[in-house]
Amino acid sequence: MKITKYIVSIVLAFSLPSCVELELSPLNVVQDEDVFNSVDGINSYLARVYSGMPMEDFRYSPERGLFNFWALTPMCVVDGEAINRDQGGAQSENTKYWSDAYSSIRDINYFLETLPNYASNFQESDIQTWKGEMYFNRAFVYFALAKRYGGVPIVNEVLKYPEQSIDDLKIPRSSEEAVWDQIKVDCDEAYSLLPETNELGRATKFAAAALKSRAMLYAGSIAKYNEISLADNEGNRLCGIPKERATEYFQEAYDAAKLLEGHFSLYKDDWKADDKESQYQNFVNMFFNDNSSENILIRQYEYPNSVHGYDCYAIPRQFMVGGYSSYICPTLEFVEMFEGFPKDADGHIKTTDENGKYVLYDNLTDLFADAEPRLRATVILPGDLFKEEAVEIWRGIYTGPVDGGISPLIPEGTLPKYEATDCADLLVTSNSSNSQTAYTLSNGQTMNAAGRSGRFYNDAACSMSGFAIRKYLNPDMDAALVVENRSDQSWIEFRYGEILLNRAEAAFELAEAGAGVNYKEDAFNCVNEIRERAGATLLTSSNVLSMDSIRIERRKELGFENKIWWDLKRWRILDKEQNNKMYRILMPFYADKANKWFFDARYDEENRRYTFDTRWYYVEIPSDVINSDGLTQNPGY
Repeated sequence: MKITKYIVSIVLAFSLPSCVELELSPLNVVQDEDVFNSVDGINSYLARVYSGMPMEDFRYSPERGLFNFWALTPMCVVDGEAINRDQGGAQSENTKYWSDAYSSIRDINYFLETLPNYASNFQESDIQTWKGEMYFNRAFVYFALAKRYGGVPIVNEVLKYPEQSIDDLKIPRSSEEAVWDQIKVDCDEAYSLLPETNELGRATKFAAAALKSRAMLYAGSIAKYNEISLADNEGNRLCGIPKERATEYFQEAYDAAKLLEGHFSLYKDDWKADDKESQYQNFVNMFFNDNSSENILIRQYEYPNSVHGYDCYAIPRQFMVGGYSSYICPTLEFVEMFEGFPKDADGHIKTTDENGKYVLYDNLTDLFADAEPRLRATVILPGDLFKEEAVEIWRGIYTGPVDGGISPLIPEGTLPKYEATDCADLLVTSNSSNSQTAYTLSNGQTMNAAGRSGRFYNDAACSMSGFAIRKYLNPDMDAALVVENRSDQSWIEFRYGEILLNRAEAAFELAEAGAGVNYKEDAFNCVNEIRERAGATLLTSSNVLSMDSIRIERRKELGFENKIWWDLKRWRILDKEQNNKMYRILMPFYADKANKWFFDARYDEENRRYTFDTRWYYVEIPSDVINSDGLTQNPGY
């Protein structure tokens, strides 16, 4: 039974007052006895709380600050994983997650205070589970607040008016440190109460441990790497955590991750050693198996009651039926993190030979033929198969001479569109696949100047980077159904792959802090377990492990799962990565007279520059809350 079954089954009007936002609460539309006298009533209440859980899933929009609308600017196009046509540069979240957070917290507190009055109606084991789910959800909400705002008001009881005065209802911000400690307390309470198994989509003790691992790793990173500080008039540090607490938080993260050992494992149902194709398919399949051994907590969707539009927005142009496509175009920087294709000494893809001429390939797919399988399972590479069809991503046709090699089409590091070059031997087009005029090649065959999935200009629904997204894209979805609000694959919020990486990172931090050499060896083993499943080359010893290598492994494994934005923020490196940053792309071309392909690595043709404002490490508290409650605003706003 899915928890979503109950989301619309009953309307509960437990609204949070605003004075956090703290104003008057309306009378309940549904009376307590209607809810707390039956299991169905309890499940309806739980469904309401779960539906408000602030997961950054398919329907999360950093642009709109909402958790229930997947806008056309997803998280991955603001952190450098991808580009798309609507994102013009760096940005913060336009978050509005404040009043909804405290509405959820009030619902949770109300449940925890009211359930004991009806305890005789239920089995003790059920009561413990329901309470554990509430503590888990409260920790999740506080985590969503803390990683955005730092210190926030901690409200762990139902606020009542007129029993309490307006002044009593104006709860001040707690220190950031206190909020992270509150998250720990709620996670521990949830872990102690929850069972090991529960219905899909509902928390277990291992979900509580997973959340604690993620949250404490975040807290440890803030303590170690954050340099922003803000104190209120009483001296409470609202932004920032004392550095001396970093090791404590990393230890909590490590210990929580260890609790899942032996209970979950990496998904390898379709995996075979030394078989790149099976390793690729295994990683693809992992995201479509709700009962995977790797899944710790998922959010289920079910048409028509609960849906999203991921496939419609993300699918390559040649499969488009719903008016959208290609809204996630992975950057070359993301692709270059992976192994198995030629690179120069700086780690950049190598597309030219020792004479500075393009390397020619017989097939569009040859450049990445030996790439690690996890890359192909994450990114659709030019010419790769999707829905048993080659994805046609190329930029143009080179019609000039090939004897002596082909020189770069534009000088390295320059910015013009190919249309603006003086190369008369270059055939490019601004027309989409529906309106291209086929060119007759030297061999008598015909070819469009740009593939059916791009790149071209008058139809912006195409690949802008030379790549398309593969992860989470449903290959079995009927073509006619690739429209808005029709997708229903589940979102995996916690999976064991993340927990292993949490453990590795926390262990390495502990080793660096002098907690013991065994931690570094454990980090090494966790990373190699991830790399083996990915089809990557195993690390030879813990001596080659570094914090940078652990971070890169995390970015590869968790790419496009809405985790990397938060990682870059907690490591406090997003402003360094996005400092007048232009992202790079890879454009394939067909050399007519050679009957071969070549690739041009260059900056994004739109010349967009990203600069992250350090104020955005802590986002702005809504002005109406500041005005009504007298809270201290975050720095720079």
